[in-house]
Amino acid sequence: MPASPSQSPAQILIVDDEPDLRALYELTLSREGYHVDAAACLAEARHWLAEKRYDAVITDMRLPDGLGMELLTDLQAHQRAERCVVMTAYGSAENAVEALKAGAFDYLTKPVDLKQFRTVVASAIQDTGQIFKSGRSTPGLVKTVGAPDRLDSVPASLRRLVGESEPMRQVKQRIVKVARSMAPVLVRGESGTGKELVARAIHACSHRVDAPFVAVNCGAIPENLLEAEFFGAKKGSYTGATQDRDGYFQAARKGTLFLDEIGDLPLAMQSKLLRAIQERSVRPLGSTQEDAVDVRIVSATHKDLAADVAAGRFRQDLFFRLNVIEIAVPPLRERRGDLPALCEALLVKIAQESDMPVPALSSALLAQLAAHPLNGNVRELENLLHRAVALSDGSELQVDFVPGPSSANPPAATGDLQSYLDQQEREVLIKTLNETGFNRTAAAARLGLNLRQIRYRIARLNITTPFGDDAHDDTA
Repeated sequence: MPASPSQSPAQILIVDDEPDLRALYELTLSREGYHVDAAACLAEARHWLAEKRYDAVITDMRLPDGLGMELLTDLQAHQRAERCVVMTAYGSAENAVEALKAGAFDYLTKPVDLKQFRTVVASAIQDTGQIFKSGRSTPGLVKTVGAPDRLDSVPASLRRLVGESEPMRQVKQRIVKVARSMAPVLVRGESGTGKELVARAIHACSHRVDAPFVAVNCGAIPENLLEAEFFGAKKGSYTGATQDRDGYFQAARKGTLFLDEIGDLPLAMQSKLLRAIQERSVRPLGSTQEDAVDVRIVSATHKDLAADVAAGRFRQDLFFRLNVIEIAVPPLRERRGDLPALCEALLVKIAQESDMPVPALSSALLAQLAAHPLNGNVRELENLLHRAVALSDGSELQVDFVPGPSSANPPAATGDLQSYLDQQEREVLIKTLNETGFNRTAAAARLGLNLRQIRYRIARLNITTPFGDDAHDDTA
């Protein structure tokens, strides 16, 4: 598509010492509407970079006078905004990982697939505008989150990571920095720390924000269904497959695929996932054809994957592929200063879900929570506040930490805490409903709730009433 007089094409620099390949890349991109300059070595590339600014630089790893990685270092040293794509020889996976860790936007494996080549280049320039940009300006510095007054300009997904403690500020800064590339990210942290929120923030800060974000709990899928769920399946490929269906990779095309609890993935599936990531294509179950997929991989785990690798429970090559960039989410005990802000945000969320006014957060309640271990992190904090709101008599909130059995016999794992607390709330509601003859208005009044709030809790906790949906709601 030709550019109109008021538009200027995106600028691309190709660096490759093979004349035929250089000409092929130049022709391919020119046909896409880009303006392309070409260089055969580092010296020539540096000459072009000194003369003008580009949207993207695509360079071979090995050049006659050095490594293409040196151009990436040059761009970073001069705070240039060009995105760099590195081409590596087939089988040089370690070079690709090295390039991504050094800050490359993405990599391509030689011999380069031209369709994939066009896709990667389009992604590299996407955040600076369309292929043709009106009123083109000189690329500026990369945006980062640094000072507090700059956080208001970032996506809402980033602001949902509540807290201004130094550990959380570092997490937010890293999110914005890594969001610009295609490098896989491994989010590491204890259960309940908010790893999925981090993954969503990475997606929201990236050029893929308008494409799908697909979250997958790797530990919740039966092993016999993993391949079909991840890669899709053709009609008739297994019993019950009455039509073609997409997998997670296809659903996340051009977007972000979030693999939560990646450490729970069986070894057999790990090898298939590795191939999909390396080849950027998947083969649906029952198909002979490969489907090209353009996704950004973000994974998360609460496990020590390095230890799992040493023990043979996790593939080392997959670990290196996924752990190109690591973001460690701090546990709540390491950012206690964020507790007031977290409590306020969670109470607002609970009030919205329950259609009720936002409860007041007293200093006494805050002191109680601050003295509690909170080993379940933000998830445990939310559960405690849910419980406090549910059991409130309408006056000041008070946290019931359930002494006795809960302290003597704590849940075996933090993942059991939510169900345990839900059960306690359920018992209180059932007891009150029984005492009021299942008159929901009377029960609500006794618990300091309104009718809508108690209906919400009955539904959420799956409490069956003798009258079903026609339960008595008249005032006692």
